[in-house]
Amino acid sequence: MRAHLARVDAVIVQAVIAGALSFSHLHDLAAAAGQGGWKAWAYPVSVDLLLVAAWRRMRGLQRAGQAAGVPRLWFLVALAASLGANVATAGLLDLDHVPAALRVVVAGWPAVVFFGGTLLAHAPHEHEVPAVPVSPTHTDEERHPAPGALDTPNRERLPASSTDPEPATAEPIASPAPAPVPAVSLPPALVERVRALAEEHRSSTGRPADPDTVRARLGLPPSMTASVAAHL
Repeated sequence: MRAHLARVDAVIVQAVIAGALSFSHLHDLAAAAGQGGWKAWAYPVSVDLLLVAAWRRMRGLQRAGQAAGVPRLWFLVALAASLGANVATAGLLDLDHVPAALRVVVAGWPAVVFFGGTLLAHAPHEHEVPAVPVSPTHTDEERHPAPGALDTPNRERLPASSTDPEPATAEPIASPAPAPVPAVSLPPALVERVRALAEEHRSSTGRPADPDTVRARLGLPPSMTASVAAHL
């Protein structure tokens, strides 16, 4: 537990230090671009708030399984503004002679952050799955009534009579005869072989060939008897 608290404390300390440095850099850049007084302190607040709002919105959409392209775009915009201020104040930019393009970007930032914050705040929330109402006609009590529910107070009970006729003995139901197997067409070569064996049997015995005998000599399954008989 103490190790976990130590890790959490270290993360908090790092976050506070990083936030303070980024806050100071944004303030210095805004002040160098002509935004003095309280306006220079409002710029880092707007950047950090947009960063946090976009991050929370993006995580919420991802947990709901929806596309998070718009929050991710605004998160990258706020991150670029914070990172750009950190790099610009590292000595790469002369804060005494700020370019005109940077002054335009800093002056137009309030409108940009207001537009992004409005989109994030008023975007539709995650779709909730509506609960399916249970119809009262499909309750478990009606599908499976209690044993005593079938007996009503007004139900008449007939006395048992010893003269009731005995139930008639049910006659056994004859099983239906199996359907005949339809004949399957044979290849021409096999048809010639069937006819040759039938002619050989007729010439040697003087009797017509039996389909089962011809089928057995050809090595065909019993289900092919009807097909062999169709060509004899």
